[in-house]
Amino acid sequence: MSTDVVRVRTGVYHDSVSLMRVSRTATALPGVEVAVVAMATELNLGIAAELGFDLPEAGPADLLIALRGGGADTLEAALAELDGLLAGLSAMPAGGAAVEHPPHTVRAAARERAATLALVSVPGPYAFAEALDAVEAGLSVMIFSDNVPVEQEVLLKRRAAELGVLVMGPDCGTAVIGGAGLGFANVLRPGPVGLVAASGTGAQQVACLLDHAGVGISHLLGVGGRDLSADVGGLSTLCALEALDADPATELIVLISKPPAPEVARAVAETVAKLGTPVVTALLGPGQDDLTAATETALRALGAPVPAWPSWPAPGTTGEHAGSLRGIYSGGTLCVEARLITGSGEFTDFGDDAYTVGRAHPMIDPTLRLEALAEVPPGEVVLLDVVLGHGADPDPAATLAPAITGAAARGVTVIVALVGSEGDPQGLNAQAEALNAAGAAVFTSNAQAAGHAAEVAAGIAR
Repeated sequence: MSTDVVRVRTGVYHDSVSLMRVSRTATALPGVEVAVVAMATELNLGIAAELGFDLPEAGPADLLIALRGGGADTLEAALAELDGLLAGLSAMPAGGAAVEHPPHTVRAAARERAATLALVSVPGPYAFAEALDAVEAGLSVMIFSDNVPVEQEVLLKRRAAELGVLVMGPDCGTAVIGGAGLGFANVLRPGPVGLVAASGTGAQQVACLLDHAGVGISHLLGVGGRDLSADVGGLSTLCALEALDADPATELIVLISKPPAPEVARAVAETVAKLGTPVVTALLGPGQDDLTAATETALRALGAPVPAWPSWPAPGTTGEHAGSLRGIYSGGTLCVEARLITGSGEFTDFGDDAYTVGRAHPMIDPTLRLEALAEVPPGEVVLLDVVLGHGADPDPAATLAPAITGAAARGVTVIVALVGSEGDPQGLNAQAEALNAAGAAVFTSNAQAAGHAAEVAAGIAR
């Protein structure tokens, strides 16, 4: 019979992404069947209760540890292992100085550290207050948090415009400011291209393709996936375009987004026409360039050669495997792009807010995508993305490759869009080779992967 152990650590805080990684590690410990390591928010307490844990009183400032496994001794050993992991999260960086009285608010931290930028990564219901505090302190802010109401986003961005600062987000997955990567960030060479992106993975795709071509970036300014919607009106996009236009290191701007609201696209076009810096647009939609084509346009504008984008073909993806197409994505823009290119099939963006409540983004935790892949019936074609870089799964092929091998054994054709740079910590080539050896065709261009998948599904690939 399984045993439960529940502990509450009062007044101990760690960010949700770090704790989700600890939970994954805990689940893999010997004898552990279920592990919840999270701040004791109402949502997380509800998840633990649904799993059958008997919970004591706890609040959002407390750390909840709930383990289920094969005996008290086993779970005590797991707790000791967890204590080591949690201590590592709190450890002072090498060479760092101790802080006797850490600031209690963003505004206080800004005063003490002479900061210009704040990164907010807290559960969505708490993000607005922290971000507004940063804006009122005169800081630009990157809001990594998702599930923030659009009304709060508009208020933040209007106030930021009044104070001359930039709000990146909410749900801003990536940014690079002066070479420093924030959120999910690839290792990119410096260069003359500035990116403005209402898209996280779309920005990563363009930046990585530029890197493959030997061209670097000056800054990557994410603005949040809703910025070019009718509700938000491109408030941060317009500010970001003007900021890059004023940056002497930026010679070309690439603007990236999922399909924008038509009236917002017109307003953006009017601003672009007034800039002194040339702009290449990659606003996905029917009849518009895909991200790879837009990248190639940018390279030509810079006078740089367009390379053959790296790919690793897999045997067996021929007409004999023709069937229906299924997209299992972690990146929303990549999912939209693939759907536009293929023109048919069943596509799911597992990075959508609906799938990330109470769990890590699928670029960190592949569980939902692995479950979806396991359910694909024989004869179908699966298209999925794998995104590398800091913050993402440290070895996505370790879990995906066995699942791909199993799918291939059932007669499923798997095609992977691998988004990453050669400098990424996971190792682009090593990941590609592992996924390819498992039976997948691998492309560094999502557009090319989608085109290939459509051909395979139609039975015309050779």
